[in-house]
Amino acid sequence: MMRPLRYAMVGGGRDAFIGGVHRQAMALDGRMQLVAGALSSDPDKARASGRDLHLPDDRNHGRWQDLLDDELRRPPDQRIDFVCIVTPNHVHYPVALAFAEAGIHVVCDKPLTHTSVEAQALVRASGAAGTVFGVTYNYTGYPMVRQAREMVRSGAIGEVRKVVVEYHQGWLATQVERGGNKQADWRTDPARSGLAGAIGDIGSHAENLVATVTGLEIEALCADLTAFVPGRRLDDDGNLLLRYRNGARGVLMTSQVAAGCENDLSLRVHGTLGSLAWRQEEPNLLLHAPIDGPRRVLTRGSPWLCDAARRATRLPAGHPEAFLEAFANVYLGVAEGIRAAQAGRAPLPGEADYPTVHDGARGVRFIEKTVESAASAAKWTDWD
Repeated sequence: MMRPLRYAMVGGGRDAFIGGVHRQAMALDGRMQLVAGALSSDPDKARASGRDLHLPDDRNHGRWQDLLDDELRRPPDQRIDFVCIVTPNHVHYPVALAFAEAGIHVVCDKPLTHTSVEAQALVRASGAAGTVFGVTYNYTGYPMVRQAREMVRSGAIGEVRKVVVEYHQGWLATQVERGGNKQADWRTDPARSGLAGAIGDIGSHAENLVATVTGLEIEALCADLTAFVPGRRLDDDGNLLLRYRNGARGVLMTSQVAAGCENDLSLRVHGTLGSLAWRQEEPNLLLHAPIDGPRRVLTRGSPWLCDAARRATRLPAGHPEAFLEAFANVYLGVAEGIRAAQAGRAPLPGEADYPTVHDGARGVRFIEKTVESAASAAKWTDWD
């Protein structure tokens, strides 16, 4: 067997939520090993977090710059294979750019950067260096999302006419950012979160889910963003109408003040020959409603699913898989891309199934155009 890919993590130390999720997902299949890190912007906390994870002292760093310098001093066969960036949004760009320019493969949480200028710089840097660059839109890793993608693109529901995507949470329904909630504190801070609040945090997931499943490209949008909680500087609720280049129409709704909702992401795709519906809180099911027959429920793990859905499945049908496994599937795609790059070849068909830096750059543009539309008196804001 090949050795596990060695990775370093930037961010994700003590009191961080998503760093632990990434580490658990990467550990799931035994193909990746954490060997180095700079796990916090606070050097003392970074090193303490590294000790918690049993990192060796010589690879447990207080600053990400020291981590990169140390890796570049090491012989190539002892360096990390990739870096995983799980910091607040404002740190993504400088870290990702430095590692990509150094020729080290990158995985970055979303949204990719604060601006499209920065995002395009990452596209150019990774292209010039030939590095794999993954962006963790983790919902693309669900087997039934990949099944939906195959059914849309194979023509099973005909030409897409309308999509409805909703992502509702309730955790920001009150001013939790003023009560010491670390996640809420940075996500509601424009300096760290960027131009947008809910539309950047979870709305970007909704946009990516539609693009992944349907392949549709936005032509224009009409957005309404609101900050319902008094004193909040970024939106906590957003509603969009979308026009796609093929003539299809879309509705995107996202909220983090939907009291009582947990992580309610859902997608409906309506075509000329039928419809598909998927919900993240019941992720092992995909509803297919053809125009000329009864509705049917497709289940994860079934032998008649497409190759991409079966490749993303670990357990037999009836044994639920969910959030961590979806994250792990994104990382398996990245790992296959890195293995192919190390072998000097292009990935084979079906390999390297993961959101790329191009998806991340499109997501940043989506956030910018949504904010632009919400601030405009015009009904429609063109994408181009």
